[in-house]
Amino acid sequence: MVLISSLWLPILVSAVLVFLVSSIIHMLLPYHRSDYGHVPGEDAVMDALRRFNIPPGDYLMPAPRGPEAMRSPEFIAKRERGPIMMMTVFRPGPPTMGKQLVLWFLYSLLVSLFGGYVAGISLGPGAAYLVVFRIVGTVTFAAYALGLWQNSIWFGKGWSITLKSTFDGLIYALLTGGSFGWLWPR
Repeated sequence: MVLISSLWLPILVSAVLVFLVSSIIHMLLPYHRSDYGHVPGEDAVMDALRRFNIPPGDYLMPAPRGPEAMRSPEFIAKRERGPIMMMTVFRPGPPTMGKQLVLWFLYSLLVSLFGGYVAGISLGPGAAYLVVFRIVGTVTFAAYALGLWQNSIWFGKGWSITLKSTFDGLIYALLTGGSFGWLWPR
């Protein structure tokens, strides 16, 4: 067994690597640029919604007020007429990424912490690189990628977005597993 306190270096190194590589993926590589489509008549739709001053949050339309409402003729008619949508509303104004970047880094630390914990209770000091890599990589792949699939299964998120993000998660898991294998206590 390896104490989690002795894994602070691979936890930190892997989180930094994931943070840097994810920045490169999203800023320089083109494959995420097609993740979201444009709403036809975008300006008119934005003008129409603006007057409602919708606060930031997640919304469903039409949104039933309970199980009984889902069976009501009014709700059924709304669903048949459409559009049906889930939307996230952000605060207006220029985008600020500071908070999200800090939260992403903290999330990466947490994923690495859990990967290290599982490997630490499974392996002892001096474990082989590939064994450490396999355990940490598997745990962190599950954390970075597999949880995204429920958004496509249940909430209509496009599978292309989910599969591209799953690929990203594989890259992050390989970096994390590699960091732990390299820096595993001897």
